[in-house]
Amino acid sequence: MSESKVSNKSNVKRQTQLGEVWTRLKKNKLAMTGVLIIIIMAIIAIFADFIAPYDYAEQNLSSSLQFPSKSHIFGTDEFGRDIFSRLIFGSRISLAVGFIAVGIAVIIGGILGSVAGFYGGVIDNFIMRCMDVLLSIPPILLSIAILAALGPGLMNLMIATGISAIPGYARIVRASVLSIKEQEFVEAARAVGSTDIRIIIKHIIPNCLAPLMVQATLGMASAILTAAGLSFIGLGIQPPTPEWGAMLSGGRGFIRDYPYITFFPGLAIAMTIFGLNVLGDGLRDALDPKLKN
Repeated sequence: MSESKVSNKSNVKRQTQLGEVWTRLKKNKLAMTGVLIIIIMAIIAIFADFIAPYDYAEQNLSSSLQFPSKSHIFGTDEFGRDIFSRLIFGSRISLAVGFIAVGIAVIIGGILGSVAGFYGGVIDNFIMRCMDVLLSIPPILLSIAILAALGPGLMNLMIATGISAIPGYARIVRASVLSIKEQEFVEAARAVGSTDIRIIIKHIIPNCLAPLMVQATLGMASAILTAAGLSFIGLGIQPPTPEWGAMLSGGRGFIRDYPYITFFPGLAIAMTIFGLNVLGDGLRDALDPKLKN
């Protein structure tokens, strides 16, 4: 009888911390709307070659400036290019910029914040004063300065957007490390002879992932918006490569007579930013221990 009870208890699933977070996240309908939007955008970006009805660079001057119709559901631009196809392929650029720019910021900012928080003292002061200098410059201006030095282009756009976001991640990780490094499991790791690098990588950084996940989700929205703004002023992606901000810039001269040229790229940017922001807010609530039942 006791063995059956033990077996029954062993069959009961224990929710991991990730499972608990997902359970709480599912209860947030707005956050799940954001998840759905991001999944749809990711699928569109991955299968753009199969979804887009036309080549994004295909020009047909005889079909230029056509309003939305059955053959061109979002209309055509001044060169006769299908706007729907360009939006589909543009999703690849925007999502890639968001992921890679945030990846750069998370990796570099995470390393700097971990080192500053773990060692403290002179190292902490030096790193954080450097971050304060970067924080004193508005991110968009810092990105413009970096792109002005490196030149326009996709890779330079990712680098500029990523570098401008590093200070925020460094400060978040540093604050988390300061609250974690004095806990018992870190002292136990020191007692068994673990090196500082091992302690940081194996014990401290994994416990900093919750705030990083929230910041990264919200940071992707900022990165996409920054990239679109830089492309809008001509410092980001260059034509004919489709990018939502560059498409907005190209259509601004026709906004009175052909508003659809700017409406659909603007809608794509707005929907993506909305999805990432509500997902980030939902993650923040789901990861908050105070909200546990």
